[in-house]
Amino acid sequence: MKNEKKDIRALTKKQLQEFFVSQGDKSFRGSQVYEWLWNKSAHTFEEMTNISKETREMLKENFVINHIRVDQMQRSSDGTIKNAVKLHDSLTVESVLIPTPKRTTACVSSQVGCSLDCQFCATAKLKRMRNLNPDEIYDQVVAIDNESRLYFDKPLSNIVFMGMGEPLMNYNNVMKAVEKITSKEGLGMSPKRITISTSGVPKMIKKLADDEAKIKLAVSLHSAIDEVRTKIMPFNETFPLKDLKESLEYWYAKTKSRITYEYIVWKDINDNRVAAQALVDFCKAVPCKVNLIEYNPIDDGHFQQASAEATTMYQHMLERNGITVTVRRSRGKDIDAACGQLANKSA
Repeated sequence: MKNEKKDIRALTKKQLQEFFVSQGDKSFRGSQVYEWLWNKSAHTFEEMTNISKETREMLKENFVINHIRVDQMQRSSDGTIKNAVKLHDSLTVESVLIPTPKRTTACVSSQVGCSLDCQFCATAKLKRMRNLNPDEIYDQVVAIDNESRLYFDKPLSNIVFMGMGEPLMNYNNVMKAVEKITSKEGLGMSPKRITISTSGVPKMIKKLADDEAKIKLAVSLHSAIDEVRTKIMPFNETFPLKDLKESLEYWYAKTKSRITYEYIVWKDINDNRVAAQALVDFCKAVPCKVNLIEYNPIDDGHFQQASAEATTMYQHMLERNGITVTVRRSRGKDIDAACGQLANKSA
């Protein structure tokens, strides 16, 4: 049985150089190929025009480039673009381009499905099939950067890991992708323009701090009362709020980087003053800001957007306590591209 060819992008630059030396070639050839793979995002060996045809044939005999393919692109009435991204093994993830007058943001996926079980999220209803490789994460960003330049005449400015999956449950691959995205040999983006959004995995938040990641951190909180949070996010039983709070204090002590809390107010779940006060108290642990997010239904009817009065109540209580708060209106709802909706209609 013929061995399956290795994806060449799994090799480091040094390994590529060593491979060419082992083939009787010069090590700089590995550097050339590496530049084609990452900086120029080549999909095929044929695109590597400054490399001889013989060398390209040799690469084809030994390796593959498992590049993603944008299988379907949908455009929302508000300009948001959702990509259904086909992977080399025919699995699909989704990524989103969110445009505003001053910036374009890529919302990228880190897993096929999700490791966690948030009750209000469409992606969580899919079982986790596998983690995405660093190159698959990187490719989503390249595709959205190309769309940003094509449709909005400007390069991609920001990246959020808020797509399918829990990024801290695919830590190594996510951080390798971030390294490529921020490298001058990759896309050269500033790490300060990258936000990793987690549902709250304390051990991995501490690791992120220990690794001195320069990225921003967001936490999908949604309740600062353990009993309520466990009902809507059952993994909270394993990672309770006291452990999450301790890990965020550790993060801030190490990084001095303010945390963003993502928070949805639902009817009859957390739309009361007790829940709002609990959030205020939680926010006092470390410098932070709060995004109050509009809920996007996933058709089961259990979760419903709270009244405008409830959201205003939260806003006023946070502001009175000196906590920065923004009310976020959802983008891309008409194409199921809004927060929590990914995979809702494509599973």
